[in-house]
Amino acid sequence: MLVTPRIRRWKPVALATAALAGLTASALTATPAAATTTAYDTTYYKNAVGKTGTSLKSSLHTIISSQTKISYSAVWNALKVTDQDPNNSNNVILLYSGVSRSKSLNGGDLGDWNREHTWAKSHGDFGEATGPGTDLHHLRPADVQVNSIRGNKDFDNGGSTVSGGGGSLTDSDSFEPCDADKGDVARMILYMAVRYDGGDGFADLEPNEKVNNGSNPYMGKLSILKQWNEQDPPSAFEEKRNQAIYDTYQHNRNPFIDHPEWVEAIW
Repeated sequence: MLVTPRIRRWKPVALATAALAGLTASALTATPAAATTTAYDTTYYKNAVGKTGTSLKSSLHTIISSQTKISYSAVWNALKVTDQDPNNSNNVILLYSGVSRSKSLNGGDLGDWNREHTWAKSHGDFGEATGPGTDLHHLRPADVQVNSIRGNKDFDNGGSTVSGGGGSLTDSDSFEPCDADKGDVARMILYMAVRYDGGDGFADLEPNEKVNNGSNPYMGKLSILKQWNEQDPPSAFEEKRNQAIYDTYQHNRNPFIDHPEWVEAIW
């Protein structure tokens, strides 16, 4: 598997923020993501590098829309590869809880793991359709019970502790993932917003500043997702997952894993 070299070039604002001694964590805003370069900048991303705003979003949409689509039933086996526990090849790592669980325990019963749509499939009513309903870039294995608690709630901060949720919180209209998964969730949601723009028979998915979006093709809250992208940079697990999807399954990439600074460049 190709390992993508990544070189982080910190923006001056990052250094300035780091120098603000004596302030509490709550008083500091998130540090803008470091600029990065990857092995794909002169090939896969060549038509996007250097752009910002709607121009960058449009270029990325064109790039990542070239993909191989898989069926919903095929997602089961794909997740067993993309989310394999690096310390135990018989297990997968579950989103939200961080638990390592046997690959064989995929299903719908208590103690099983199932396929979590981070962009809830009711938000835009795409269900399990081949395309947004089967896109591995936002599908992750999750504990059945935790997945049920998340349901189709939007993402926001706050709430009560989710049992078995690894530190995740929830209230009546939102869900806050555990700290280790905040950035993952943000980058998956924003990938979906760029990939599905209404031009291929599915709804135009967009982030907004609301919760309780219901069946509308929106997911909130954008400001919180941007904070999470800064707070929790791409991990080695997330990068390896992106590579596996690109190499083996869909042959497209989540650009916000390769270039987390593009979140701020677009939104």
